[in-house]
Amino acid sequence: MKMTLKGIDIASWQSNLNLHNIDYDFVVVKATEGTGYINPCCDMHVQQAIEMGKLFGVYHYANGLDPIAESNFFLQNIQGYIRKGILVLDFESGDNSAWNANPNEWVKEWCDNVYSQTGVRPLVYIQASALDKVSGIGDYGLWVAQYASYEPTYYQDTPWNEGAYDCAMRQYAGDNGRVYGYDGGVDLDKFYGDEETWMKYADPNGEYVAPQPQVQTYVQPVQNDGTTYIVQSGDTLSGIASMYGTTYQHLAEINGIADPNVIYAGQEIVISGEPVANASGEEYYTIQDGDTLSGIGATHGVSWQWLAEVNNIANPDLIHPGTTIRVR
Repeated sequence: MKMTLKGIDIASWQSNLNLHNIDYDFVVVKATEGTGYINPCCDMHVQQAIEMGKLFGVYHYANGLDPIAESNFFLQNIQGYIRKGILVLDFESGDNSAWNANPNEWVKEWCDNVYSQTGVRPLVYIQASALDKVSGIGDYGLWVAQYASYEPTYYQDTPWNEGAYDCAMRQYAGDNGRVYGYDGGVDLDKFYGDEETWMKYADPNGEYVAPQPQVQTYVQPVQNDGTTYIVQSGDTLSGIASMYGTTYQHLAEINGIADPNVIYAGQEIVISGEPVANASGEEYYTIQDGDTLSGIGATHGVSWQWLAEVNNIANPDLIHPGTTIRVR
């Protein structure tokens, strides 16, 4: 059994990431933000981790609104994951009105409400330079973020400045993190403990049972002159496209799929053929290197403010190549 674990944390930015294709011990997935945002990719990624027998967690990004309302919103949307994966509060400065207004009290109230309802003590994510903002929260573990640089890096056995903080987990790379099997950036993390320790955070009173990969019954793709495929659990449109030597943009176009990040097990995908009309009238664009939100808006005749709003982009100056966003 490993005494430390390597893993990643992800959000909707990594919507095209298939966890079946990469190496990791655990994944922490963004579930909610504030009192209104739900990550549309959360369940897909959690289910992929479960299918592989991997450890997982889910996190809430704080907006600094009422802490009881935010924690209740989080719990309402992760009911199926409680006592199965770790629970986390992501407390950062961006879009967070509590950052400079009694942060210790806010974080403690959020965590206390989660603990009172679940019996599970959430971890708290915080940058190393802001540890004073959570110094009075009580008996809640910390997940500390600090990077040596922003140069691309893969998993590290000994991250820079390791041991400087009393924490359960360390994030040592942000968008500069890389894993084999995925072209985009991911946050890289190190957990200080083994699988049993992880599960004690998830379910303090539970008896540890090592997660096992689920036995998957392979269903032969339904063929229609070699041009259709039936979506399986854990599939992504980009993964299907790779199998057939095409692009997910092409599959989305010919199947009339408005949002390429949302497909369903059992759905029939046409692999080749003429485009199907998109009844919703929505259009999507995949961000390229060098793109800006204002530039994308100008190209498609919309404002960057509208793009940020409809795509739940918290920081319009921070967009990621490979992410598909709605532009109409």
